[in-house]
Amino acid sequence: MDLGLQGRAAVVTGGSKGLGREIAEELAREGCGIAICARHEEEVERAGKELSAFGVTVYARPADVTDPSQVREFIAESAEALGGIDILVNNAGRAHPGNFETLTDEDWREDLDVKLFSMIRCSREALPHLRARGGGRIVNINAVYGKYPDPRFFATSVDRAACLAFTKTLAAQLGPDNILVNSVNIGFVVTPQWKNVHQRLGPDLTEDEFFGRLAEAEVPLGRFGRPDEVSGIVAFLCSDRASYITGASIDVAGGMGRYL
Repeated sequence: MDLGLQGRAAVVTGGSKGLGREIAEELAREGCGIAICARHEEEVERAGKELSAFGVTVYARPADVTDPSQVREFIAESAEALGGIDILVNNAGRAHPGNFETLTDEDWREDLDVKLFSMIRCSREALPHLRARGGGRIVNINAVYGKYPDPRFFATSVDRAACLAFTKTLAAQLGPDNILVNSVNIGFVVTPQWKNVHQRLGPDLTEDEFFGRLAEAEVPLGRFGRPDEVSGIVAFLCSDRASYITGASIDVAGGMGRYL
């Protein structure tokens, strides 16, 4: 299927590894110019060089999405390097497990900042560039916990619900500008973040044991997902084939989530 993405310009936050890296590669394979950021300079530089092998323009720089000035600079420089912006994928985030009693005010602030406010900041800065192109796509990488609360991931459950509301409201406002905004909600997908969760919630178990127990209890397909099983739907939502989809909340989670 030709997604019609050749020559488009895409920005992916948290794009140096894990799911963000897979999304950046998927879009690069479709012919998009790619801009990525992440906090660690060495990782970003290495990812940028490897993405260049797809024969597209690549811009990679370290940036912390919790810092408004760094977001502003990254988006502006990305637009200059790529000749504009057609696509924004808000992927940055990190795991912060804990229940209500264990989470501190600082934990809450950090989790909101890296999840909800990173989407707000990046979307705000990208919006003029998307409008200048006559429309575009914003895809927010979210989590099924936004609709399926789990006290073990208390902050994530609350913050991801806010991210869903942000996506839906932004889609309603930007529809007349032909800027389509959608949410892709992941469940258990193999990423570096889950190594952190393993160390906090199950350090006495091996990775296989910890991930296997989680999947057995929560996922009808009985396993963790792969990043490439998520990146394909992201590319589709960025394409012309998804031109009548906005404000949608799409789960890629192996059936996880006991809701309608």
